[in-house]
Amino acid sequence: MTTGQIGDTPLRKDATMYSMKEACKLVNMSYETLKFYCKAGLVPNVRRDENNRRVFDDKNIAWIGALNCLRACGMGTAEMKEYLDLCLQGESSIPERKQILEAKRQILEQRMAEIQRSIDYIDAKQEFYDGVLEGRTKYYSNLIEVDDPDATMPDELAAFNEPEFPAERHLVGALR
Repeated sequence: MTTGQIGDTPLRKDATMYSMKEACKLVNMSYETLKFYCKAGLVPNVRRDENNRRVFDDKNIAWIGALNCLRACGMGTAEMKEYLDLCLQGESSIPERKQILEAKRQILEQRMAEIQRSIDYIDAKQEFYDGVLEGRTKYYSNLIEVDDPDATMPDELAAFNEPEFPAERHLVGALR
């Protein structure tokens, strides 16, 4: 941490500056990623200390944390740069920023639904296996012939063969 003065610019009395390494720890980001973001222009207003090393204030740290979130939302570098450019325009660009975030939210909600459906499939498959092992359910397979000609796919698993589940359709047969 640095306080006092950066180059020719005096800092506020209470300003704390963080080195790259400290900033990385604070935002749980690799050094290489933060360096890349800085070089890509994704962290504006970065200062340098007397040794020409990047230093970050609390606002920089908050923005870098936001970059982490944007990346986790699925934004690539170009999208983050577009979002940053809008942020730098101030309040007037809030409607555009809201549109970008809403689009990402919809994608994330879709991914969450797909993940939940995958979890539901695994739960149904585990229940099927438990039933077979405990003698409550006849074993059924799409891959091999079974000794019991009356064995059929349980309804709980048949629902996962529906076309509404295209992203993981290949899993349905693979897990039998």
